[in-house]
Amino acid sequence: MPSFLDNGDAEDHASLLSARSVRPSPDTLTKLVKRLRALTLALLPVEVEPENINAPTSRVITPQVISAYRAAAGDFTEALPYCLLRARAEFLWDASHNPADYGENYGRAVACEVLARRIVHLSPPDRLSTIMSTRYQHRQLDGDDSEMTSALETAIDGHCTIFLSSTEAQDVVNALWTGEIVQKNNAHHDIDYVSFTPYSESTSFWSRLDPSRLSVPRYQNAFRIIIWLFFLVVYSQAVREPLERLDDNHLLLDNWEIVLYFMGLSFAVEDFHKFFTLLKFVTWRAFTFWNVMAFFTDSLLLAAFTLRVMSLQASPDQVLGWRLKSFQVLSFVSPFIWWLVTVFDGFKYVGTMQICISRMLKESGIFFALLSVLGIGFAQGMYALDAADGTVESAATVINALAQALLSAPDYGRYATSPAGMILFYFWNTVTAIILLNVLISLFSSAYSDVVDDAEAQYLAFFAGKTVGMIRAPDSYVYPAPFNLIEIILVAPFELFMSSKRYATYNRYVMGTAFFIPLSFIAFFESSTETRRNRWLKDWLRSGDEGEAETPAHRDPIVDDQDCPGLSISKVPFEDLIQVFPNTQESAETSILKEIDALKQQLAVLVERLEAR
Repeated sequence: MPSFLDNGDAEDHASLLSARSVRPSPDTLTKLVKRLRALTLALLPVEVEPENINAPTSRVITPQVISAYRAAAGDFTEALPYCLLRARAEFLWDASHNPADYGENYGRAVACEVLARRIVHLSPPDRLSTIMSTRYQHRQLDGDDSEMTSALETAIDGHCTIFLSSTEAQDVVNALWTGEIVQKNNAHHDIDYVSFTPYSESTSFWSRLDPSRLSVPRYQNAFRIIIWLFFLVVYSQAVREPLERLDDNHLLLDNWEIVLYFMGLSFAVEDFHKFFTLLKFVTWRAFTFWNVMAFFTDSLLLAAFTLRVMSLQASPDQVLGWRLKSFQVLSFVSPFIWWLVTVFDGFKYVGTMQICISRMLKESGIFFALLSVLGIGFAQGMYALDAADGTVESAATVINALAQALLSAPDYGRYATSPAGMILFYFWNTVTAIILLNVLISLFSSAYSDVVDDAEAQYLAFFAGKTVGMIRAPDSYVYPAPFNLIEIILVAPFELFMSSKRYATYNRYVMGTAFFIPLSFIAFFESSTETRRNRWLKDWLRSGDEGEAETPAHRDPIVDDQDCPGLSISKVPFEDLIQVFPNTQESAETSILKEIDALKQQLAVLVERLEAR
């Protein structure tokens, strides 16, 4: 047996020194990633089913294999999960660019992710947040340094459901969600996760009135829901019967419209700041489908506001026209802002539904790609047939006819006088209704089944991305929309000529004043439920963990019952009871091999004794 399988103490000692006292350079981590890739190629030289790799009793990812990978990292054990996830990303790139070896490389990517999860499970609990949050860089193929990212962020960007659904990853995510661990920004836009300690150890209400608690994802999410519901009320009032208020008193912006466009501007500024920081400090992989939806919503609000301002500056005979166009554009905003699935996605059912919708829309890309190519071909053919008789309709008319046919409302009377046009129109309906729509249904069904079959892990990965996404952009002072405009006007200009200490104090006073009401609710909640004195309330609201039953008092309970003197439960010790239990941590093949090895050893001893006689 190799010696590295038994040197756990030395390995843990090196692990404690690796992440904080030693910061590996990009070249060092790149060498470690290459070594891990070489190990994985030796471990899986042939294709293996991902289910066999990810199984709890896998015969591929054994305790000996895990120990070998930990030993392969040397003194950089705490960087090992990050490097394994980087190796996973590279294997997935190889799989997508080399279809002949897709199965082999995909299995190696799964093995790297499973190893990262198992290694984090073996890490000391007090180093868990460090392993997850320490940000590293690696050397890219073009020689540049990559963006700084941590193991948790890399797993989120790569949608590593196996890694993110682990207990260790979710412990860190839940601690970030509730604010037990907070983000601390250091120099060079580096981020640490540290335990939150109030400015005062007192559990009183006033000691918990801390403006920095607004950056906690749980409170950000609650604040966002309240603001969004208020925005829906404002929008509903602003678009209510706009054309019936055309007298001189309503030509200008009314109060509801002022509030609507003020909040729309704050949302646009917030989204733009998020886009900018993600591109500058993170990576484009952090963008999601819903970021694109937010971009379209902000663009429509900006276009409606621009048209409304143009109506105020237009001549009297053009005022109503520009005003009508403004409200027409504003009406397109309604489906986007009433899409409440993006607001209440913190709840498991809504979040899972959002994952299904997002996956379906991504899968529909194949359908729309085929549809666009065929649509161009049929539109050109219909236009050519129309031009053959010397009269040409507009291109918009042809496109409208094809779109209506796609949506199950074909107008066959339009081409009744042209046999060739009727044949081509029949052909278009056949291709779209029978072939393409069935392809789309199959893609939707496949995407839905993929999410539902692994719904728990998919939601946990989504929840991790939602939590980290709220605190990922380096921002020391969080002003949620629409209060971010207060930061731009009253706070940000003073940063140029204030010291960092005075600027922090000024921010605390401004945030304490602007957010006094929500901060009061947060302080009341934390002082009532998050203290040791009221721990009973938290335990009563949350059921106990059955996994905490592995204590000696639970294993061998002592009976102290006056009604049953002399009687006992633990007549047979707990250790003796479990001797007959099967080892569920090993696969059947491993158990058989161990029994064969034991028989070989006994047979060798027997042969040796027979030869001695």
